[in-house]
Amino acid sequence: MCGNTTSTSILLIYTGGTIGMVENPATGALEPLDFAYLYDNIPEMKRLACQIDIKQVDPPIDSSTISIENWINMASLIQQHYDLYDGFVILHGTDTMSFSASALSFMLQGLTKPVIFTGSQLPIGRLRTDGKENLLTAIEIAAAKREDGSARVPEVCIFFQDYLMRGNRTSKVSADKFRAFKSHNYPQLAFAGIDIHYNEGVIHRDAQHHELKVLSTLDPNVAILKLFPGITRPIVEAILGVPNLKGVILETFGSGNAPKFEWFTECLAEATARGMVIVNVTQCTTGTVDMSRYETGRQLHAAGVVCGYDMTSESAVTKMMYLLGQGLEVNRVRELMGTPLRGEMNLSLDHEDFYCWRR
Repeated sequence: MCGNTTSTSILLIYTGGTIGMVENPATGALEPLDFAYLYDNIPEMKRLACQIDIKQVDPPIDSSTISIENWINMASLIQQHYDLYDGFVILHGTDTMSFSASALSFMLQGLTKPVIFTGSQLPIGRLRTDGKENLLTAIEIAAAKREDGSARVPEVCIFFQDYLMRGNRTSKVSADKFRAFKSHNYPQLAFAGIDIHYNEGVIHRDAQHHELKVLSTLDPNVAILKLFPGITRPIVEAILGVPNLKGVILETFGSGNAPKFEWFTECLAEATARGMVIVNVTQCTTGTVDMSRYETGRQLHAAGVVCGYDMTSESAVTKMMYLLGQGLEVNRVRELMGTPLRGEMNLSLDHEDFYCWRR
């Protein structure tokens, strides 16, 4: 609990990751931090004007081994404590943070409170750690309210190195830089400098649902197929022929282009004809898929491939797991994969306005 308590309360959920590690002074080895002593490591937390409670996953999860079950547990924790807290901060390893933030954005329907993921590139006990600033600012954002008392940012986000980003719009872009995440196709929701500046016009507010509903059935029978020059028919057939596979995220070139080989289009058409959902996203870090621009894109459309517009691969694969898990008809899944549900995609092909705010 903070030293200066107010009516604002935050639940801090530690799932694992570098931010929760400390260096053993005797051996030099990194060991999990006992969060009962968090205030000893970050005494600045006592100055935050809110109540902070801590839930610690035991044992901590290495984010490279994150699973659907872990996402369900995170969502369940939020659901169980939803009425008790004004916001939630999830400490998570950086490697798969974008996947987890994307997954929870779809699972938490009707969210009206902040769920802020953060972590660090250096352990919290290191002298030059980025963990302290990331954690303190994430808590401050989770506790922020508008004049009417509603949450300032009522969506699933990632805060990292000065920037607050929509979770299902992010990708990890660096293994060793402090600014490890970027939101390439959507503006940042806030910038934390001397003050925290919120970009109110791009913050998503759910107007349809006012009661939280956790949709925790996810279907893992999906795959990502990344195209490359020289890809062969046996490789494509092997992936599309995986038993029980229901959906594929097809990472194409440029604005959604793929090889013009007749066998390639035939493989895709055969897969969609038997009920597989295939979604086209670009390998490029910025920009969008436009399947009407070139002949190769039109061929994909004719083969039954869905346009993924500017979705990240992380968002597309978790969205597909979510939709397939709802037991919907295949055509309905295809329709919704091309429809914005949680601000994860933009249907407009003109993205110039997206790049003008604090790049």
